[in-house]
Amino acid sequence: MKVGIVGGGGRVGSNAAFALQLIGAVSEVLLLDVNRDAAEGEALDLRHGAAYSQPVRFRAGDYADLNGAHMVIITAGLRRRPDESRLELINRNVGLFREILGNLKGVALADDAIILVVSNPVDILTYLAVKESGLPAERVIGLGTVLDTCRFRSFLAEHFGVAATDVDALILGEHGDSMVPIWSCATIAGVPLKDYPGYSKEAMDAVFERTKNSGAEAIRLKGGAGYAVGVSIAQVVNAIALDKHQVLPVSTLQTGALGISDVCFSLPTRVGRKGVEAVIEIGVSDEERAALQTSASVLKETLQKVMG
Repeated sequence: MKVGIVGGGGRVGSNAAFALQLIGAVSEVLLLDVNRDAAEGEALDLRHGAAYSQPVRFRAGDYADLNGAHMVIITAGLRRRPDESRLELINRNVGLFREILGNLKGVALADDAIILVVSNPVDILTYLAVKESGLPAERVIGLGTVLDTCRFRSFLAEHFGVAATDVDALILGEHGDSMVPIWSCATIAGVPLKDYPGYSKEAMDAVFERTKNSGAEAIRLKGGAGYAVGVSIAQVVNAIALDKHQVLPVSTLQTGALGISDVCFSLPTRVGRKGVEAVIEIGVSDEERAALQTSASVLKETLQKVMG
């Protein structure tokens, strides 16, 4: 599978490329960036590690080099300020994103090509890509709350003193301030979270707040997230490349699950080589359902401003 990363010279794009080099199932990664030297440098550095990693070919290029690509990952965008919500990025990033979509329309992508949107605000930009890319909705996917879920599970594992891979818990809704923790189905190795030693509502609330504020904290400390988002991107790419039919909390166009439609945000979604296979309407508590509907409303208010 040939993959292009728009913004491949930046922190998120290059970390995604490195994650794909270590655990990826793709054959070629093309790095595109407005800073061509940065893209060339990242591709060179990645090629230097070829002898000790997966057999992935890396090179820098332009949009014309995306011909035949099976997936395009869009990571380009302006960084969020520490005190800025993801949705506030809308006024600064929509113009750039539309320019990227316009450039992609001039590329002869593979017939079954998929766009993976990572740039923030990811749910808004994923909706724009659904409406303006020309691809079927099932082949436009946003990273959504995959990263938030990864952070959530990791923090829960730290609290309970267990392996993070044993934690099964979800963050759904907006990748942003209205994200929703789904406590009602959270487990550790199949044991309901509320039954596990160390559980308390106060401790869980603290874990969720830490999760929600992690992006801003990473920006404050080091300028932005990189490693965890790279691993999260690789998780989605591998689900597609290997046709895994894997259920992930990616952002997709909603068409009625939990009473929500005409907005892109994250619900459990089965993902394979053709993109979105199904949105899973899981059982949630009344409180969680209301919070998810509120999250959708928050996004729709912003979409009205963007779509005119």
